[in-house]
Amino acid sequence: MNLRNKRRLAADTLGVGEDRIIFDPEAQDLIQDAITRSTIRGLAGMGGIKVAPVKGVSRGRARVKHAKGKSRKQGSFSGALTSRRPRKEAWMIKVRALRWRLKVARERNEIGKDQYRKLYRQVKGGQIRDVKHLMELMKEVRR
Repeated sequence: MNLRNKRRLAADTLGVGEDRIIFDPEAQDLIQDAITRSTIRGLAGMGGIKVAPVKGVSRGRARVKHAKGKSRKQGSFSGALTSRRPRKEAWMIKVRALRWRLKVARERNEIGKDQYRKLYRQVKGGQIRDVKHLMELMKEVRR
């Protein structure tokens, strides 16, 4: 007996794909007689028509691989360096590190207020490359 139309109707009524509809072999007579959406719904409530669970691809192996750091070498990265960490974000991280270092130096009286202001302005203007460069400039100021 051909139940293709019943499968299509059940799938549409239950809001799933046709492949996920399972007919109970014992309820085949009732399914054959079902011609309306309400009877299909009734059969689904009774258990004559079931919906199979969603099949999916497990990400378990991928998670384990990622946690171990496998396949994370340079060739597996997609996107430019600036798309992985935008220029603005890199700038923010750098400037915050430099400003924090300046603040610590000022609190420890390693530099005075006037030197602090001068170096702070240089950080803002992008004249200081990194923390090491800042430390060298602070050494020069102390001499």
